[in-house]
Amino acid sequence: MPQNPSADNDQIALLIDADNAPAAKIDFIISELASHGVANIRKAYGNWTKRSLKGWENVLHEYAIQPVQQYDVSKGKNAADMALLIDALDILYTKDVQTFCLVSSDSDFTPLVFRLRADGKQVIGFGRSNTPEPFVNSCTRFIYLDDEPSSDKESSRTSSQKAANSANQLKQNTKLMNTLRNAVRATADDDGWAPLGPVGSHISNQGPFDHRTYGFSKLSDLFRSIDLFEVKTLKTSNSHQVRVRLKKGK
Repeated sequence: MPQNPSADNDQIALLIDADNAPAAKIDFIISELASHGVANIRKAYGNWTKRSLKGWENVLHEYAIQPVQQYDVSKGKNAADMALLIDALDILYTKDVQTFCLVSSDSDFTPLVFRLRADGKQVIGFGRSNTPEPFVNSCTRFIYLDDEPSSDKESSRTSSQKAANSANQLKQNTKLMNTLRNAVRATADDDGWAPLGPVGSHISNQGPFDHRTYGFSKLSDLFRSIDLFEVKTLKTSNSHQVRVRLKKGK
């Protein structure tokens, strides 16, 4: 994920729905948030008497995450979700927080995301690949935790996934192709070349997007894999600028 240099000191509220998030991914989550600012508020919600939350219990102290205890008041009702929602709104109105991070695969938080974004806040979501689309699409950015390698075995799986995403498969994804084309056209110069940075920003402004979802570690690699685009690197004395252009007739 590209770092936003202006966000180094942004305050982040990390709110974890422990019942619907994998504890094994907490190191990755914290690392990703570091590129956006400082996660000074870190809370995890759940009924900590449940054995199923043992994985989270083991990492709370290590990552300075405050556990919030919520007993199941009745069968089929999750009081932890309500506690997370109340805390999020309390933080919205009382704290100087620019970014909210919701770790959950539960679409019940979709209205909360709408409310936070309506107030100009950035919302980063983390969840499993089975997270319902309404929740995914409501976030500023959503990252699928299933796709992030935390071991050699997972790294191998990610490589296999990348190989499977052939150019033809990607080109069949109409939504993806329209997103990439529109971003290049909107930021291109008179010759059709667009700097990759503004292209990436334009894509992010349209909705949640992460090139790693398609098996590529860099956005430039995603563009290079699709024969509809040309990619070149301009070298200067101080930097390298990657530019992309839609091929003529495409």
